[in-house]
Amino acid sequence: MKQKSLEPTTPFRNFSIQLSPTPRGARLARLLATEQLRSWGVPLDPARQVIAELSTNAVTHGRIPGRDFRLFLYVVADTLRIEVTDTRDDRLPALSDTGRGLLLVDALANRWGVAPGLPPRKTVWAELDLAPEPKNLVSGGAGGLPEGPQR
Repeated sequence: MKQKSLEPTTPFRNFSIQLSPTPRGARLARLLATEQLRSWGVPLDPARQVIAELSTNAVTHGRIPGRDFRLFLYVVADTLRIEVTDTRDDRLPALSDTGRGLLLVDALANRWGVAPGLPPRKTVWAELDLAPEPKNLVSGGAGGLPEGPQR
């Protein structure tokens, strides 16, 4: 009897990297993630701003010397999920008037939150809905509107 293998019908892409909890590590997270998103053909903005803010927060507020932070990127269907895991589960992020990082994440992401991990870890995550690139753009004549149904 021949069995069918179950293959996902939705493409799933992921990227993960562990980095030092330093300003250089946060910068490297943004740069490497930008290159990964570019290779996947995913729009860079606002994703790179969200990645930069979450990585900087991990370095600034989630740092314990000798304990790295981890960046995960997942693309499933039309959603990019960004996760940054640090080792300070005792310091949960909150929106405040004093810092702009999470205010930017809140403004740019479609959804975001915090998930507990194995002690002493926590993960701050954000999801961005990826709009499909407009196709069949015409210029002039018909007013330069894209062809096909629009959301």
